Amino acid sequence: MRIPEQQPTPVVSVRPVVLPAPNRGTDLQVRVTAPLTGTGLPIVVFAHGFGGNMDMYAPLVEHWAAHGFAVLQPTHLDSRTLAVGPDDPRYPEIWRFRVADLGQVLDSLDVIEAAVPGLAGRLDRDRVAVAGHSWGGQTASMLLGARVLGADGTPGEDMSDPRVKAGVLLATTGTGGADLTPFAAEHFPFMSPTFAEMATPTLIVAGDQDKSHLSVRGPDWFTDPYFLSPGPKSLLVVSGGEHSLGGIAGHHVTETTDESPERVALIQRATTAYLRSALIPGDPAWTQVAPGELGRIESR
Repeated sequence: MRIPEQQPTPVVSVRPVVLPAPNRGTDLQVRVTAPLTGTGLPIVVFAHGFGGNMDMYAPLVEHWAAHGFAVLQPTHLDSRTLAVGPDDPRYPEIWRFRVADLGQVLDSLDVIEAAVPGLAGRLDRDRVAVAGHSWGGQTASMLLGARVLGADGTPGEDMSDPRVKAGVLLATTGTGGADLTPFAAEHFPFMSPTFAEMATPTLIVAGDQDKSHLSVRGPDWFTDPYFLSPGPKSLLVVSGGEHSLGGIAGHHVTETTDESPERVALIQRATTAYLRSALIPGDPAWTQVAPGELGRIESR
């Protein structure tokens, strides 16, 4: 796949930036990764997958930052580093806490700028995207306009955020109901999104070998956010990609089952091109992406 790309710049990463969160029960910790130089930096708020944390996804985060974005990564309550399990009273609403985490990060940009040396005054608050992998994709999708269906099939509250101008959803779970395995239906009842009102421009990335134990469907389940949502959308299907999409969660993550530097490089460059075109008016990067043997792209 041929994707134009600018030369990377040095980056700095600071963690933890701690945001008080009394209603959450545990303060919110955030990692901030940004280029050392430059102003008017577009912002990407990234939601990790189930059990992850702010220190993961370096292959993507560092690449985005090296190409001009400030990336903010909260650690959600389901992180293995926090040990919030099913016996915790917060657990039934843990998906809501996740969405609130992303909103709190955007509410706290003054605090974040002040906590990171050299960052003050460099963020462009009018150019904001959200991104997420796996369950983090569902979390991010809520700010883009997706909703969780209730037990009766009625869409839940609108948790979209008008500050968010674009999204990148990576290996994001599809619809619930009959599409879920009995295990998923019992343990993850909130995994029943509707994308009918997710109108914000979004890139959906799915692997054509991503076979989840949470769904009775095959890899096409992860394309639901593209096919079932309105508005401008793009879809990148990664050839041979499983749930880790070649290893985007980290350079040394043991859960990766389809390790492929080539797939990771594809996703690095394609998502960067999409974010540039989505957040920087007139940037042609995404229109210049040409499909090749590592994947296919469609847009509408």
